[in-house]
Amino acid sequence: MVHHWSKDAWASVPSTEPIMVALYLAPGFELLALSSVLDVFRLANQAARREAFRWRTVSHLGEAVRASCGIVVAADADLAQERRYVMQPERPVLALVCGDEPDEGRETKVLSAWLRECRQRRIGTGGFGSGVAALAKAGLLNDRRCAVHWEAMPAFKERFMRTDAAATVYEVDNDIWSCAGGTASFDMMIELVKQYCGEPIAVSVGELAVAGRVRMGDERQRLPLLRQHGRLNPTVVKLIELMERNLDASLTMADLAAAAGLSRRQVERLFRADLGRSPCRYFRELRLEHAKLLLAQSALPVLEIAIACGFISASHFSKCFRETHQIAPREARTLPAERL
Repeated sequence: MVHHWSKDAWASVPSTEPIMVALYLAPGFELLALSSVLDVFRLANQAARREAFRWRTVSHLGEAVRASCGIVVAADADLAQERRYVMQPERPVLALVCGDEPDEGRETKVLSAWLRECRQRRIGTGGFGSGVAALAKAGLLNDRRCAVHWEAMPAFKERFMRTDAAATVYEVDNDIWSCAGGTASFDMMIELVKQYCGEPIAVSVGELAVAGRVRMGDERQRLPLLRQHGRLNPTVVKLIELMERNLDASLTMADLAAAAGLSRRQVERLFRADLGRSPCRYFRELRLEHAKLLLAQSALPVLEIAIACGFISASHFSKCFRETHQIAPREARTLPAERL
């Protein structure tokens, strides 16, 4: 996780003054992410016994916005008013984007303009889940590291090639906050509280929220099959990470054994004990899952997807894909994303 703190971003906020946070809501935003953020702020105020944080919700025209779960949330201001705040004492210290506007619409252009104005005025910016794409569209993530939800990662990397996207819980790079959404929003805002209010207040927020554990930003979002199989052996985790970094390569059992510093037989035993399958079979499952996401999210030809997922030919890829998913790759592409 990268931390490059700009002193200018916080210098204008005395320690006794509350931080103002503006939260932009786009249609279909994730309610869990928003509620996690607001509850961290509320609990931080309670733990600090003062108003450490203030916040306001913003939408394009000031209208109420419907979340992905169907609940409608009122907005306190429209984006035109929020853009005027950038030049006034009411300006936020941090601007967060919850959800992403549709491409090529006026909403996207205005949102991008606001985010760039915030950067020019040394206002911190951030995004949750699909809101990270809004930061990328505005050009804020060029040559920056950001956290992207694992499921959206293939399409995000294809579209925003200048970003250093990671499947970590959250990232903070040059006052740009990004996270995968969901409960990762809670973890990231705990870090914000820690930076502004100190570690004791951040710990108190976790206790008040009955959080069993607050994750660090550079932790992995996901370990496949972890729920089914419990705690994995650290060597297995290490080798899974190696596989995920080399989905387009041909990792052999010799490569895995060398990386683990074990014999091939020992690596085989660890995988069968923890995951009930051989390393080679598990590696193929990871490749096919990555291929499925690329088919659903991108327009790449099947041959390019096969190569990107480490298969020697389109025919070999199609055979493996059909065996696993009972459907050919070209047929899978015609299905709605949620069915695939």
